Amino acid sequence: MKNKCLFLFALVLFSSFLKSQTLYNSEYNYIQEKGMDPSQYLVSKFQRYDLVLLGEDHAIKDHLDFVKDLIPRLYENGVTNLCMEFGAFEMQNKLDSLMNAEEYNEQLARDMMFYYNVGWAYKEYTDIYRKVWEFNKTLPADKKKFRIVNLSYQYDWTKYSFPRTPENMSKVFYLGTPDDFRTKIIEKEIIAKQEKALVYMGSVHVFTKYYLPILKMNNDNFCDYDTGFVGNRLYRKYPQKIFNIMLHFPFQAKDKSNVNWVSPADGAIEAIMTMNNDKPVGFDLRDTPLGKLPDNSFFSMCYNDFRMEDFFDGYIFISPFRNLQGCTIDSLYFENKDWAEIKKHMPDPDWRTAKDVDEYIKQISEYVDVKKRYSDVIEK
Repeated sequence: MKNKCLFLFALVLFSSFLKSQTLYNSEYNYIQEKGMDPSQYLVSKFQRYDLVLLGEDHAIKDHLDFVKDLIPRLYENGVTNLCMEFGAFEMQNKLDSLMNAEEYNEQLARDMMFYYNVGWAYKEYTDIYRKVWEFNKTLPADKKKFRIVNLSYQYDWTKYSFPRTPENMSKVFYLGTPDDFRTKIIEKEIIAKQEKALVYMGSVHVFTKYYLPILKMNNDNFCDYDTGFVGNRLYRKYPQKIFNIMLHFPFQAKDKSNVNWVSPADGAIEAIMTMNNDKPVGFDLRDTPLGKLPDNSFFSMCYNDFRMEDFFDGYIFISPFRNLQGCTIDSLYFENKDWAEIKKHMPDPDWRTAKDVDEYIKQISEYVDVKKRYSDVIEK
């Protein structure tokens, strides 16, 4: 009986594989002909564009390791800046000094990240600091050094009061909306200097042509759109300079009655990657067979005949959802930190609260349980 069940299971898998081959033959052929090593793919875009915007789902170790390992290759191709959402610009001088110091100060790296966000205890983000420092040490003294540019600032959550009104939120975001601030930093530190940069942020912040839909009851079609993300702002002013790429991540479901997350392109991307033996690959979406794939996730709301190419210009697949790993919690992140101070600066206190540091660590640890977080898109 057991052997019969195993045989039937294998038969189902094989049938599914054959069905995928039939359904996605042209997309698979495109990957075979045009797909590139992810690092090579991303770096190649700088031949034409000054800013490549790379969008992540937060705290995925595989994706941060990919960015970390890109540093030497970026430099070899004339890209000397990595702009990151994850850091406060008030710390920029300290960060510049650390990246060029004789010795690496790991505690300073932690403290700068803590200043940005008291809950961002994910080691792989500060590992990028160490990688840049190590790379800069290999360069001759007279060579331009690689630079990390912090795009955010320290939001003042001590001033937060419920509910979220424009007046209340302006006290928290006292230097302006985060994406307006980040856009101005990129203009000042990269565009005005006529330099190139990889810009690494959460996926929504790198939207360019795509506008995030918002339900609006008094509009005739019940739709409005958020047009204020960093990528939107940059693309309106510098359309010829910008290319955006998404890392492989689940999409919010349009109908959340059964699941919260769905696989991109209604599962087609993962199916095609299975046909390609789940090899890491980068590929264009714009004007390609993969870009023509339909998607019916939340992102398709308020759009007719929504396709993947309407969303991003390019795509990087590192690993299927079932194999992705969450970030590592830095065990020393909260050492010698006062709980009262942590609690006072906790972001989004209306979304998450904790009674002590242990409960807070438990909460941020649960976020990096990717098997649980992505359970809707991982085959049981």
